[in-house]
Amino acid sequence: MTLRIGIAGISGRMGRLLSEEVAAAGATLAGGTGRNDDAEALFAGSDAVIDFTNAATAEAHAALAARHGRPLILGSSGLSSTQEAAVAEAARSVPVVYAANFSPGVALLFAMAERMAAVLPPEQYDAEIVEMHHRQKVDAPSGTAIGLGRAVARGRGRTLEEVGMESGRDGHTGPRATGPIGFAALRGGQVVGEHTLLFAAGSEHIALTHRSFDRRVYATGAVRAALWAAKQPPGLYDMKHVLGMG
Repeated sequence: MTLRIGIAGISGRMGRLLSEEVAAAGATLAGGTGRNDDAEALFAGSDAVIDFTNAATAEAHAALAARHGRPLILGSSGLSSTQEAAVAEAARSVPVVYAANFSPGVALLFAMAERMAAVLPPEQYDAEIVEMHHRQKVDAPSGTAIGLGRAVARGRGRTLEEVGMESGRDGHTGPRATGPIGFAALRGGQVVGEHTLLFAAGSEHIALTHRSFDRRVYATGAVRAALWAAKQPPGLYDMKHVLGMG
């Protein structure tokens, strides 16, 4: 029996790509929801649900996944700490793959960022993250940029909240502090997504860059995550687990 995959936000740009990738993977499209559709019915009639809607629906969708015992693939960015806690609570009952980015290349970027941060001391190497997206994007820094910052902080044995973020520098800011991670967000045109992590020391600079040219890479990764999650026990996962790196 093929896996029945539901798509929250099926009428959007990502929803259409997800529909195509579900078919390409040999799974069955169980249905989808638009802005005013019944999400309860979607979760009840699916074996797994992919959600690329927005942060405002994450808590309700996580609760529905837990209530119906359905794996949830969550790609919404900009979640608050309360919303992330609700997702983690749902993961006690069902598999949840929550990722800032479903591109395999970005998952590898996160892994490399963590390893490099572990051996490049913050006293000598400042970490700066520059990202650019299309002009319609509403959150900044992007979820992927924040995920990259978290990977750097994790490599240094701390959390991003402990390390601190420097973003939106303007005016007479004084010298750069040692330790915090810098973020710069660029917006314009129809850029799908570009992220660069720079480790800057007095004697050298090291840069890691990922560029997305087609949103389909996110859809392909999310469907791959759904097929993988359907075979997993309850837990909170991300793309490194899907790719066998966790």
